[in-house]
Amino acid sequence: MIADPFSVPLDRLRTRTSAKWRHYEPDVLPLWVAEMDVDLADPIREALEAAVRDGDLGYPGSTPYVPAFVDFARRAWGWEVDDARVTPVSSVIEGYVDALVELTDAGGEVIINPPVYPPFFLYLRQAGRAIREAPLGKDLRLDLESIERAMAEATAGGRRAAYLLCNPHNPGGTVHTREELEALAALSQRYGVRVVSDEIHAPIVYPDATFVPYLEVDPTGMALHAASKAWNLAAIPAALLVGGPESEGFESHRAGKHHGPTHLGTIAQTAAYQHGGEWLEAMLAGLDRNRFLVRDLVAEHAPQVRYTVPEGTYLTWLDFGQLLGDEPANVLIDHGRVALNNGPYFGTGGAGHARLNIATSPAILEEAARRIATGIARAQDAGLSQVSV
Repeated sequence: MIADPFSVPLDRLRTRTSAKWRHYEPDVLPLWVAEMDVDLADPIREALEAAVRDGDLGYPGSTPYVPAFVDFARRAWGWEVDDARVTPVSSVIEGYVDALVELTDAGGEVIINPPVYPPFFLYLRQAGRAIREAPLGKDLRLDLESIERAMAEATAGGRRAAYLLCNPHNPGGTVHTREELEALAALSQRYGVRVVSDEIHAPIVYPDATFVPYLEVDPTGMALHAASKAWNLAAIPAALLVGGPESEGFESHRAGKHHGPTHLGTIAQTAAYQHGGEWLEAMLAGLDRNRFLVRDLVAEHAPQVRYTVPEGTYLTWLDFGQLLGDEPANVLIDHGRVALNNGPYFGTGGAGHARLNIATSPAILEEAARRIATGIARAQDAGLSQVSV
């Protein structure tokens, strides 16, 4: 029986040197960037310790990264992946950017569903692609009418366009249903807009939802997978690009030159997929508890705030309305000393919202709820509520 992974005490967390714990002043409680407050799963730690001890620090070689993922996909989701259609890439972000470059021309459009993970905007623009938004509905689910309108406009005049899906969705934790994905796939075929699905959070889905790999419903798509979110491995990147059997861009991508993953990343993720199942189960149980704990804490301490209970991921969405202006996270830093991610960075629909990371201990979440309540009260006393910040 594995102990609750979210039992690392705050004083030990504050000795960490990662971005989560060093970006803000020491008195700020950080619940922002996608790092979990856990220790490494023992199989991963042991694999990395062995590599360092043995000086196995060269380029990626014979680590069975792809077969480990293929076996995990079969066990976890019943998804039969052809290992010949899987290629290691340096990271999920670089993987989807490179894939979308294959599917579009310079200046071409990529459709996304805001509010969504900010790098969906930033890296694609840097790669010379334009962003077209098809915002989520108010329920944080895919708005198929908006998606169809965006596809029609993006492909007007015969232009090539593509679509970047977040599955499960960050922020808010929506897990797209098979019916939703089938409808999206039908639109993809109708308009010739190929889909690339970022599925980095796929292992983090709760019992009331089911993860459906996008490529199960669309053989022309591509998807990105990694163990980095589910097993907290951001420091040593690696990822996998999976091409559907009829994917237009997979072979041209694989024929090109791209940076590959780190050797330690492949070692760690292979160990996660092969031997990290028991730890993952315990971690998911802790997150399942935490998602409802936060619901209750928000209702108790900040009933003015609307919290969406996630179906997947550990990144949740708080709706402050106009209580703290368009950028509530800025106000909460100043007046509550708690760090969340500002909603406007996630695009349309983000104003008045903030993203909260629940991958931590119940004690830290309780303190965060108190600080959010304090921040709201102090902002009201300072006359900051109901104005843009």
